[in-house]
Formats: sequence, structure tokens, C-alpha cells
Amino acid sequence: MNVDPRVKAVAALLLFLLLPAHLFSQDTFGSNLSAAAIELTLDQVRYDPSYYSIPYPGGDVPADRGVCTDVIIRAYRKLGIDLQKEVHEDMKPNFRLYPDQWGMKGTDRNIDHRRVPNLMTFFSRKGTELAVTNNGGDYLPGDIVCWMLPGNLTHIGIVTDRVGRSGNYMVVHNIGAGQVLQDCLFQFDIIGHYRYGD
Repeated sequence: MNVDPRVKAVAALLLFLLLPAHLFSQDTFGSNLSAAAIELTLDQVRYDPSYYSIPYPGGDVPADRGVCTDVIIRAYRKLGIDLQKEVHEDMKPNFRLYPDQWGMKGTDRNIDHRRVPNLMTFFSRKGTELAVTNNGGDYLPGDIVCWMLPGNLTHIGIVTDRVGRSGNYMVVHNIGAGQVLQDCLFQFDIIGHYRYGD
């Protein structure tokens, strides 16, 4: 029996629409986070690691300034997730579980969420900590990747759905030249791989 290809296409679409939404929630969230990160590359941002006193919740440094963590913060905020608030609310009762490398005696809502080691701890506690591998296929759009740069400097970025010349997904990050999209997933030593969001 021959079935009209148009009927097959309509049937496939109906089947897709009837499937439970939760089956697509992570893929959709990852795609949305990827899109939010790529949108950030349209903004002119100067690399500026200065300490700023910012409002809480929903605070941000000046829109034309930022560092690598601000890429993550701003992308999540576009999807309604305030990492300033989320990190603070987890860190306040669990301060001893977070890195102690700044001589802090307590939380600081201005800067805690802007530090890569704190975000790594938060994502491992509240999200999913994924394997660190050398296989580009293990890194999906919306994943958060952390690296160790020369000089023992930590760095963070968001995996997007854009594929680079390497064949790997490209990353949005700020390593000194503003919020940019680059084919650099394996350019530095990966020390953390996370998935966080609905």
C-alpha cells in the first residue's frame, strides 16, 4: 500500500506534537541558552575584571563591561534565571562547601557569582556534572565548560549549536576580547563540564 508522502509528513508532525514535553525540555533549554549566548556577541563589551557594587537580586555590572562569568550570568538571565540570586541562596547556608581562595569570611552578593570556581561548585551541586572528555560529541548546546588557562587562571564559556571548522560546537566566552563566538572547545585544558537549567 502506497501512502501519500504528505500524509506521512502530517502524521509525523502530529506524533511529534503529542509526545510529552519533558522529552524535549533539556534539548529546548540547551538550544535557548545557546541562542541567548550567541545574541550576547552582538553587544560591545570591554573586558573588565573590576569589582562593582551591584543591586540584588538582578544586579549586573555596566552593560559595556564584563568578564567570562558575565557571559554565563547574562545568558541565563535572558532565560529568566538569576545566577546572582541562585548562587547566593545556595552559598549562604553552605559557605564552607564553596572554594576558600579569596579570604572571605562570608558571602558577597556583588562578586560571588562572578567567580569561576564558585560557579563550578554551584553547577556541580545544583545541576548535572558531566564527564570531561576529549570527544567533541559529548559537549552539547547549552553545556557549560570550564578551562584552566596558562598561569592557573580559570575560565568559563557556553557551548552553542554552531559548528566550527574543527567539527566541534563553538563556544561563546569572554577571554579578553569581549563576548565572542569561537571554535575553541579544546584549545585549553577542560576542568569542568556541566548542564544546568530546566
